[in-house]
Amino acid sequence: MTDAHASTADSALAAEKQRQKDELYALDISGVEWQGAPGTSPDEERVEIAHLPEGGVAMRSSLDKETVLRYTKAEWDAFVLGARDGEFDLR
Repeated sequence: MTDAHASTADSALAAEKQRQKDELYALDISGVEWQGAPGTSPDEERVEIAHLPEGGVAMRSSLDKETVLRYTKAEWDAFVLGARDGEFDLR
């Protein structure tokens, strides 16, 4: 693959990723069901997630319900795999 073709492919991939993020953030998630880790209470400080269409995931803190991060299926899968592999362990 030439540099020009690689650049075009990279641009197309970046555009597709941006399109997916734009669609994800355009979703009305006012009626989603938020879930915390098993054994936690909605009244305590915790991370909550909600499953979105097409495998996307929304995440928020129970202390700041207005700030919501949204992840595509690919982003969420990469995060979960990294967490399982210890990629985010503090050393």
